[in-house]
Amino acid sequence: MVTHPGAWQTFGTRTVYDNRWVRLDLVEVQAPNGDRFEHHVVRLDTVAIALLANNRDEVLMLHRHRFAIDAWGYELLGGIVEHGETPAAAAEREAIEESGWRPVGEPTHLASFEPMPGMVTSRTDVFLWQSAEHIGEPTDTEETGRLEWVPADRARQLLAGNELLGAGTIIGIQAWLLARDAPTGAL
Repeated sequence: MVTHPGAWQTFGTRTVYDNRWVRLDLVEVQAPNGDRFEHHVVRLDTVAIALLANNRDEVLMLHRHRFAIDAWGYELLGGIVEHGETPAAAAEREAIEESGWRPVGEPTHLASFEPMPGMVTSRTDVFLWQSAEHIGEPTDTEETGRLEWVPADRARQLLAGNELLGAGTIIGIQAWLLARDAPTGAL
């Protein structure tokens, strides 16, 4: 019996594909209308995003190509949370690996979200650092592109022009812009 109107019920899961990066499950469900069927669920690891801002009201972004969508665009720094690692520690590690910039101080948690909760699980956490120091060159050679300190007004233009890649970048930039533009104590 469904305890909340509109709730889905699950009756079992079978994995049809599983590797280090992605797991595909078929979940036997009953929809709120009473229909019962198998529904695909893609399960990905937890992701952590670092938003590094500076005192000039700029955010560090990576301009790069993504082959899966064959597009160039801007991304925040981030990646998969490793076993035993906190999301904030993963965001800091990824920022260093992808940019050579080390976040300074304690992060502010900007947002947590699931990118497509109807069929994909991949909790994503976005953290803000108000300062960073350059410590060297990026060490993650697969995550290459052009690093750029992007002014807030240009970040708005990139958002409006669909030049930001990925939900983590879009939500991170939106949360940063909302937080910086809010009256003190409003958020």
